[in-house]
Amino acid sequence: MASPLILIPARMASSRLPGKPLADIAGRPMILHVVERAQRAGIGRVVVAAAEVEIADVVRSAGGEVVLTPPDLPSGSDRVHHAARDIDPQGRHDIIINLQGDLPGLDPATLQAALRPLDDAAIDIGTLVSPIRDAEEAGTDSVVKVACAFAPEAQTARALYFSRAVIPWGAGELWHHIGVYAWRRSALERFVALPEGLLERLEKLEQLRALEAGMVIGCARVAQAPFGVDTPADLERARRMLGGVS
Repeated sequence: MASPLILIPARMASSRLPGKPLADIAGRPMILHVVERAQRAGIGRVVVAAAEVEIADVVRSAGGEVVLTPPDLPSGSDRVHHAARDIDPQGRHDIIINLQGDLPGLDPATLQAALRPLDDAAIDIGTLVSPIRDAEEAGTDSVVKVACAFAPEAQTARALYFSRAVIPWGAGELWHHIGVYAWRRSALERFVALPEGLLERLEKLEQLRALEAGMVIGCARVAQAPFGVDTPADLERARRMLGGVS
């Protein structure tokens, strides 16, 4: 049976919102909201992969599990890989879920859905998509779009391409990529050893490295994308949305 490990990469050095993991939302640092949502999903062990001692201290003081990672790792995937090897060198956890630390309002059921694509043995990485609702969402380059085609009534489909541009062309459903990944352990090991891809460099989307290398990404559809916190305006919105409720 699969034994998932949820890892939440967190670092203080955000260009648009420095100190983001410790930003206060409803009286608690944002990272603790994310940890609690992940625990509620009931999938497995939840560990924060922290780049700084300040984050680690906050998580430990709240009773959470944390591992310190080098602050100069280039990406969240590298941070997750480093943390997995540190806390599970024997490889007991065969699925590694990379959950962004800036999703304080995450629905735990959404996290569970990321595992669905891995029911297919041919899928290397599971991720999530939700329908794009309007032209503004479609035209925003911070909203990553996915070219994928769901058969009638199907809940999963293979990702063919990711872009900040609107894809595919023509009438029909557009899909918003949600940056939560369920990695097979072997796929994560392979991915971090790969060089940066040409399309990855153009689009600034690291998941394209996997597609360029022939890895297979499966998408599970969910009704709505969780709200992410990237800017001070996002943080204020999250405070209004969550209020005193975690």
